[in-house]
Amino acid sequence: MTNNLKTVILCGGRGRRMGFEDIPKPLFKIGDKPILWHIMKSYENFGFRDFILLLGYEKEKIIEYFKNYKGWRIKFVDTGLNTNTGGRIKRIEKLIQEDFFFATYGDGLSDVDLSRLLAFHRQHNKTATLTSVRPYSQFGIMGIDSHTNMVTHFEEKPILDHWVNGGFFVFNREVFEYMQNDDVLESDTFSRLVRAKKLSAYKHYGFWECMDTYKDNLKLNQLWSEGSSPWAAWRRRKRVR
Repeated sequence: MTNNLKTVILCGGRGRRMGFEDIPKPLFKIGDKPILWHIMKSYENFGFRDFILLLGYEKEKIIEYFKNYKGWRIKFVDTGLNTNTGGRIKRIEKLIQEDFFFATYGDGLSDVDLSRLLAFHRQHNKTATLTSVRPYSQFGIMGIDSHTNMVTHFEEKPILDHWVNGGFFVFNREVFEYMQNDDVLESDTFSRLVRAKKLSAYKHYGFWECMDTYKDNLKLNQLWSEGSSPWAAWRRRKRVR
């Protein structure tokens, strides 16, 4: 059954760009829960409760936080301190027996419909599907008349026209054939899949945010405190009841 699919989460990152060295990035909190909890809760919302956490930096802190969590099946795997993203996933090849599995990063939130993502993947029959998103510009932009060089308008941090990797994946088990032990998932594994025409993109037009810096963490916390947390469908459902 599809709700028995495993979700592999990359949790090896440090918190350097967050400004705190002693906390692994997936444990930075939104409200009173780590971002990793929010990610796992999002998968649970679609019926997926079987997780493999790929650990690295400060792994003991993640294990301590989640080891007694009720309702989720969690396997903790030490994939090394400095292992690249593709290499981390390659190390749990023997733990994946199903035809498909989910994978994602431990620092991104979205309201992507995971059931539709899985259906899209199965329909297109590729080895891998990534969720593509269009991020907001980091800066406001302005228009300039090409003839007079006069400024014509300002636009505050618009959505960009190009698509980027949003980090919510569905993989066939055969993806391991395209992975090597030292791979960077995004540049090595995906490049092989692209050359083999085995990688498809599911376009997501809704909410997506990556917690890359402390400023991003503050933004997500503000959304949470205001009750405007698009990724937290379980929260809205609870209020309706």
